[in-house]
Amino acid sequence: MIKALAGISPQIKQYLIITGNYWAFTLTDGALRMLVVLYFHQLGYSPFNIAMLFLFYEVFGVITNLIGGWLGARLGLNKTMNIGLGLQIVALMMLTVPADMLTVVYVMIAQALSGIAKDLNKMSAKSAIKLLVPKGNNDSGSNNKLYQWVAVLTGSKNALKGVGFFLGGVLLTTLGFQGAIQLMAAMLSVVWMWSLISLKTELGKAKNKPKFTEIFSKSRSINLLSAARLFLFGARDVWFVVALPVFLATSFNWDHWWVGGFMASWVIGYGMVQSIAPRFTGKSPSPRAAARWAGYLAIIPVLIAIALHYQFYVQFSIIVGLLIFGGLFAINSSLHSYLIVSLASSDGVSMDVGFYYMANAMGRLIGTVLSGWVFQLYGLEMCLWISALFITMSAMIALKLKDSSTS
Repeated sequence: MIKALAGISPQIKQYLIITGNYWAFTLTDGALRMLVVLYFHQLGYSPFNIAMLFLFYEVFGVITNLIGGWLGARLGLNKTMNIGLGLQIVALMMLTVPADMLTVVYVMIAQALSGIAKDLNKMSAKSAIKLLVPKGNNDSGSNNKLYQWVAVLTGSKNALKGVGFFLGGVLLTTLGFQGAIQLMAAMLSVVWMWSLISLKTELGKAKNKPKFTEIFSKSRSINLLSAARLFLFGARDVWFVVALPVFLATSFNWDHWWVGGFMASWVIGYGMVQSIAPRFTGKSPSPRAAARWAGYLAIIPVLIAIALHYQFYVQFSIIVGLLIFGGLFAINSSLHSYLIVSLASSDGVSMDVGFYYMANAMGRLIGTVLSGWVFQLYGLEMCLWISALFITMSAMIALKLKDSSTS
């Protein structure tokens, strides 16, 4: 075993370290999200107020992706990843105060730090793959390998996020809110110390230091893909973030274990499908494939909304519909993640990736706010119709992408 590890190339070792960091961070991030949703629902917060707790998380995610790509190009991806891990520990520790101090504003500030941390970590991990993937003998071979690496990283991350959802529900039941937060902060601190020692110093530094004014992408393909990503992730979060867990708890009378367990199972399955997405889309899909797969996805929320409207086996329709939606969304997400890494420039890759995930964060922000507001006023059915509309818009934008990457 030791000999086998010693024989691993430096690129693979760095990839494994980055993946390990990403996994550990994702576990705490998923658990924290479920803890906040369930704990504050338990305290009597309305769905809209719960959504507001995540407002700064998403707002600062937008800002972080935009600026973080520039920082990654100037400082190196190892530093931005380690800064992200450190900020998540601070955010967790902020939530260990007594319950009467956990006001909406205070939790929003803690969530803002967590949002900055999450997107620094994700941007660093996704950008690093472009630099670490082994070069093939031809462009097609390199692209095939790149897609496989991106799919594995993205899929495994989301599977662990699902485990985090389940862990959040379990820890809330067994240790309480503060006890759960303290345990996660201690675990992540160990990972952070290991990362500080292990990550390569110069990873991802641009040869020519980019100016701050260059944070906005000048590539038409990346701009279009970013816009498509915005609507794609807004479509997911408009019903998944707040509306669905609250609906499951109130309409089906599910307890924390059931809600956390179901959401966890969904995200784990979603991550597993992401990991094998190349089997469905082909190993080197064209950019316009994003439009076709978005078209398939748009059908599902429409069918679930119709089932809800006519009260057609509601529990069965939501569960089965959500599973199908998860599988198709996983393929869409993995395909998008490959396309941005593939289209991004190798020198200062974090600039393009950061801009793209800024759009991703903006979509999550819009979806999260709408998830609480629309669900509170109009219910889950309307959230699903908005989801279908957003996916359709994503598909229409993706149709403008050219099959060859042009800037």
